[in-house]
Amino acid sequence: MTATRVVLASHNAHKLEELRRIIGPLIPGIELIGYDGPEPVENGTSFEQNALLKARAAAEHTGLPAVADDSGIAVDVLGGCPGIFSARWGGPSRSDAANVELLLWQLSDLADEHRAAAFVCAAALALPSGEETVRIGTWPGSVLREPAGAGGFGYDPIFRPDGEERSAAELSPSEKDALSHRTRAFAALAPDILELAGE
Repeated sequence: MTATRVVLASHNAHKLEELRRIIGPLIPGIELIGYDGPEPVENGTSFEQNALLKARAAAEHTGLPAVADDSGIAVDVLGGCPGIFSARWGGPSRSDAANVELLLWQLSDLADEHRAAAFVCAAALALPSGEETVRIGTWPGSVLREPAGAGGFGYDPIFRPDGEERSAAELSPSEKDALSHRTRAFAALAPDILELAGE
């Protein structure tokens, strides 16, 4: 059987690499290809809506099945924020350092038992025919008091997964791939990709 070509609706080379690592073992017959078309305005009010916006735009542009994800960190005491605003929480610079600095300042007076959080990922699949679906993966944990570790990106240095003594930034790529919200979301989406996009 010829590998099914599925577009990853992102211009982020690091995300393409990570999702190839994640999706490859789940669906060996899928060839995940990069996307060079226009990106839609992410004006949804949930991770699910934004993931579907991206997947839908890529499917329409390429005429191929497309997958996309939208993810971020949700802090319990902040009512689920930063949430969909995770990438720009620290202001217009959209820098990881500014995002982390602001979140740590906001939680600085809170005791450890009130620092619960989760990484959340919505994984979406859209077909040129208009069929689409989205699945959610969560990775529960808590926000540390200061960054730890040099790996990962985003909020990884200040996120400690439940059951771990290390931050997400201290995990190896394979350890993170085995546990992450993104892996959980795409594992849930894999049967849909096989059913809807498979040949």
